[in-house]
Amino acid sequence: MTAAIETIDYAGLRATRLVSSDGATAVITDYGAHVLSWIPAGGSERLYLSELASHAGGKAIRGGIPVIFPQFSTRGPLPRHGLVRTVPWQLSVQRTGEDFALATWSLAAADATLAVWPHRFTADLTVSVGGTRLDVELSIENTGDTPLDFTAALHTYLRVDDIRQARLLGLASVDYLDQLAHGVKRTQRGEPLTIVGETDRIYLDAPPELAVSEPGHRFHIQTTGFSNTVVWNPWEQASAAIADMPPLGYRQMLCVEPAVIDEPVVLAPGESWSGLQTLTSQPGKPVPE
Repeated sequence: MTAAIETIDYAGLRATRLVSSDGATAVITDYGAHVLSWIPAGGSERLYLSELASHAGGKAIRGGIPVIFPQFSTRGPLPRHGLVRTVPWQLSVQRTGEDFALATWSLAAADATLAVWPHRFTADLTVSVGGTRLDVELSIENTGDTPLDFTAALHTYLRVDDIRQARLLGLASVDYLDQLAHGVKRTQRGEPLTIVGETDRIYLDAPPELAVSEPGHRFHIQTTGFSNTVVWNPWEQASAAIADMPPLGYRQMLCVEPAVIDEPVVLAPGESWSGLQTLTSQPGKPVPE
């Protein structure tokens, strides 16, 4: 088949479907430059998207890969997770090759952002799909005449068959901030990391390669430019309090998010920063307990 880039309607939102020549696909909305779906060649959906997700303007979409910038969570005066996940971006680049389909979405500071965050910037999100691989790169440039600092993340919801059987590898001996204990600093003891209850951690100096293993499948995660990894699952009680998530939705998701949080990026005028996440879907055996 021939690689293609298609404009589609997704729950009333303008979206783009990237299709590589081997049949791998990704769907991204202009709204928030939000990756909603990733299906590797010959595989099944690998991103979790809540069946109760809101697609109304002004609200964040629960699941997929939201873009967080210039503030992570409530760690600052801006709206939760920043300014860019609930505004329209512009599709600026489209390209296909023998084994990939790629597109870039762009956003520039405007009156609405300057009113709450007085910095001029441009942001680009580039998504490339092909084979068993998905690349998502966030780039930020300071287009103003004063320094700007920010935090950011690619809030990736991985789809798992059963969170109780998923295992996260690569974080042994890494320090983390336990967000459920008011940011107390702890150290990951051994691996794999198993999720047995509500989990919300910011791993510091996170390694650039991680893996999530479950029976019959394995995610390989590679990052560059990001210094932190966020691991989040709301589990049963907290999930029940999330209006746009079904009661048992937490069982099918694990957020493993590349991020820059504890040490914000600082850009002088004209400087730029980028962070890349590469996800690979692989058949695999479960990791022993």
